[in-house]
Amino acid sequence: MTLLSQHACHGGVQRFYQHESTEIGLPMRFSVYLPPQAMAGETCPAIIYLAGLTCTEETFMIKAGAQAIAACEGIILITPDTSPRNAKIPGDSDAWDFGVAAGFYLDATQAPWNKHYRMHSYIVAELLPMLLASLPMDKSRVGIMGHSMGGHGALVLALRHPELFSSVSAFAPIAAPSQCPWGQKAFTGYLGTDESAWADYDATALMQKQSQPPFPKGILIDQGFADKFLVEQLHPEAFKTACTSVQQPLTLRYHEGYDHGYYFINTFIEDHLLHHKQQLSS
Repeated sequence: MTLLSQHACHGGVQRFYQHESTEIGLPMRFSVYLPPQAMAGETCPAIIYLAGLTCTEETFMIKAGAQAIAACEGIILITPDTSPRNAKIPGDSDAWDFGVAAGFYLDATQAPWNKHYRMHSYIVAELLPMLLASLPMDKSRVGIMGHSMGGHGALVLALRHPELFSSVSAFAPIAAPSQCPWGQKAFTGYLGTDESAWADYDATALMQKQSQPPFPKGILIDQGFADKFLVEQLHPEAFKTACTSVQQPLTLRYHEGYDHGYYFINTFIEDHLLHHKQQLSS
């Protein structure tokens, strides 16, 4: 992996990397924040953050204000890009909610998307193993979190790979994508019209299939009441019902006045990092 830039930040370093991805078949970028403890050689817990529609590997690191907290708590932060870039698929930039910057953290099965749009396998089979081999990370203390489309990705990846992720949280996730326009558009385009194939990437459907609570220490979700996407697109109550059905502990917090953007994330990011730190330390 090639280091593109490095910036001193709260006693640690903010880095941006690029590498040739075998899963994606194209160059991919990601960002890493190393706290002072990691720079001193300490093995640290790590959190992968998955960003939402239209975002890149930079968005969270620039806007969330997470590095100051991560520096105090000794947490490594990792953010991949949200989709392949420069795949040169006709129409891949025509819509903001499908194609470029809208990979939905799945492995597409429909041509022409299936050649490059493999974000699920990219994260679990390529990016995470590469970082575990390159950074002072403890593989038994890795959490995952995300926002909106990335919240959907975080919940799905955690539920499908609990052996890799020991904690999970989300901001305003697309919690039941099979039931909303964003998810239906993405799933139809990437996975086809057979809705039975969609369940593998639907957090609510995945939770309903659990035989026991997959994260007994609890899942944290924050949601703003002023979020214009709440009613039509997000459906956190569907995920809550699924959690209740399998006795999965869930803290679903609603906040008056907060919308879907990064001012909301910036306000509650400390709660999420401490949620992960507590679970990854116990």
